[in-house]
Order: sequence, then structure tokens, then C-alpha cells
Amino acid sequence: MAHQRSLAVAAVSLAVLLVGCASSTPDAVSSDVRAGASERAALRLQLASAYYAQGQLDVALAEAEQAVLLSPNDAQAYGVRALILAAQRQTASAEKDFLYALRLAPHNPELSNNYGLFLCQTGRAAQSLAYFDAALADSAYVSPEKALNNGGACSLALNDYPRAGAYLLRAVRIAPDVAVTNAGLVRVYYQQQDYRQAAYYWQRLGKITTMESQTADVLWLGIKVQHKLGDAGAEAGLGAHLRNHHSGSPEYAAYQNGAFDE
Repeated sequence: MAHQRSLAVAAVSLAVLLVGCASSTPDAVSSDVRAGASERAALRLQLASAYYAQGQLDVALAEAEQAVLLSPNDAQAYGVRALILAAQRQTASAEKDFLYALRLAPHNPELSNNYGLFLCQTGRAAQSLAYFDAALADSAYVSPEKALNNGGACSLALNDYPRAGAYLLRAVRIAPDVAVTNAGLVRVYYQQQDYRQAAYYWQRLGKITTMESQTADVLWLGIKVQHKLGDAGAEAGLGAHLRNHHSGSPEYAAYQNGAFDE
């Protein structure tokens, strides 16, 4: 119903616009029509983003396509459509839209971050880092912690622990209470055999979120940290969480087998 009302408002606005243009010059008519199309494209883009956030991808894509038709030179419209296509696993079409959006707006940090994440998620982590760095180079970027966390995660995928740590330490200074940042730093320090620092960020993670909400791989990581530190009680407690919430996982099988170093 809200969607229909929004479209009705847009239709009425367009009708008023056209009536008002009846006695205008051709240049004024053209300018007003372009402005009207831009407003309607913005409305469609808002709807596309909302539906995307709700997981209604088919409806989101239909709205994004309308936004592109109404404003074919709007980089944001192509960027949003790319995200939706990527979520639908239409990889080739998503990449085409990302690249076209970046041609239209080569210095847009949000587009750079989103394309970098897309590259990482499609098996091209090594290529992704340049795009995160490009986003971070823009001092006007309002959410640099996104690119920092993405850069950290993709560096971890490459087993580049020093680089991952550099990204994530910058991220934790900006937004200290983000669970994924602290979990990433646990992994970085564990892999670098700095178990005290790993335990420090594990404690921080425990203050941000509950153990019940952790994935099997994060719980297993915490168990391995406590095992290295010789804290049998903490290890057993985390093992109970792993058993209670992820008993069918490979991580629980590894825990049962005592495969702490594999």
C-alpha cells in the first residue's frame, strides 16, 4: 500500500509538472522534465534499497531497473542494481554494472568499497584490496570502517595477517564495539601466535555480543586461544557452547578429536 501511494504521488507530481510546462519555452520544458525524471529515479532508488535490505530481491531489481531507465547517467542507480544482481548471483551482470558505475563516478568511495567486496566474494581477494584502499583515500568517506573491515576480512582470506591487522586496528579505533572487527583481530593475533593479544580481543568480543550468537568457527577460534593459554575452564565453557549450538559442525568434530593445531 505504501508503495502504491508513493507511485501515486509521483504520478500526480508529473501531471502537475506537465500542465505547468504548457506555456514554457522548449528549454524550460526540457529542464523541468529532466528534473521530474531525476526525482522519480531517486524515489525508485529508495524503494530498491529498501526492498534489497528486506531481501525482496525481485521487487528491488524491478525498482532499480526503473531508476536506471529514468536516470541513465546516475552512478548510484547502477551501483544499487549491481548489489541486487550480486545477491541474486548474476555475477556477470553485477560486474558490468559495478564497472559502469565506477566509470561514471570513479572516485565514489561507497562504489569502490562495494566493488571491492564483490571481488573478494567472487574469489578475487587480491584484486579487492586496491578498491578498499581507494575508498579509504577519500577523506570525505563517511563510513571508512566498512572498507577497513572488508579489507581486513579479505586480507585474512589471503592469509596476509599483518595487512589484516593493519586494517582492523584502524577499524577498531573508529568503531570499537563492532563484533566482526574484534573477532577478526582475535584471528589475526592467533595466527601470529600472540595469544595474549588474541585473548584480549576475545574478551572485548564477549562484552559486545553473546557466545550463543557466535558462529561455529568463531567459537572454535576462541577455544583454540584458551587452549594455547592453558585455561582449561574457559576452554571447556566455550566447548559447551559449541556442543549446544553447533553439534553437527566440522568445528565441533575437530574439538572432539582434539585437533587444536590443524
